[in-house]
Amino acid sequence: MSANLIGVISDTHGLLRPEAVDALRGVEAILHAGDIGKPEILAELSCIAPVKAVRGNNDHGDWTVSVPETLSVNFNGVGVYMLHDLKQLMIDPAEEGFEVVISGHSHKPFVEWRGGVLFLNPGSAGPRRFKLPVSLAFLNIRSGVAVGEIVNLL
Repeated sequence: MSANLIGVISDTHGLLRPEAVDALRGVEAILHAGDIGKPEILAELSCIAPVKAVRGNNDHGDWTVSVPETLSVNFNGVGVYMLHDLKQLMIDPAEEGFEVVISGHSHKPFVEWRGGVLFLNPGSAGPRRFKLPVSLAFLNIRSGVAVGEIVNLL
C-alpha cells in the first residue's frame, strides 16, 4: 500500500505566510480547515497541490458558496472528516467509518487519539493570536495508518 503525505492548514484569515508555502512543498494534497479569509489563499495553495477546504465561521461572501461546512475525503482507504469547529461535530466519526477528524477554529494545535480516531487541529497558520503558535500539520498515511505531526512555522 502506498503512502500519502497531506498538508493540513487552518485559520489563515487571509494571510498565507511564505513559511507555510515552503513547508507544504512536496505534499500530495492540502486540507484547509476553515477561516480561509479570501479565495486567493485557496488559489495560492492549489499551486502547491490539490486543495480541499471547509468554510469557517469567518468565511463570508459569494466565493464561500462553493466551500462546504463539512467534507469527507479518503486517502488509500483512510477516511478523513473535516469541519472548522470541533464543537460542531454532529457525528460519531468511528461509527461513520472515519479514522481521522480534522478541525481548526481554536488556533490551538493538537494531535490526539480519541476512541480509535485521530483528531488533528493544525493550529493557525495566519496572523498570530495571543501567544499561540503559528503552525500547520502533516497527516502521514502509510499502510492504512494515519499519523499527525504539528509543524511550528515561527
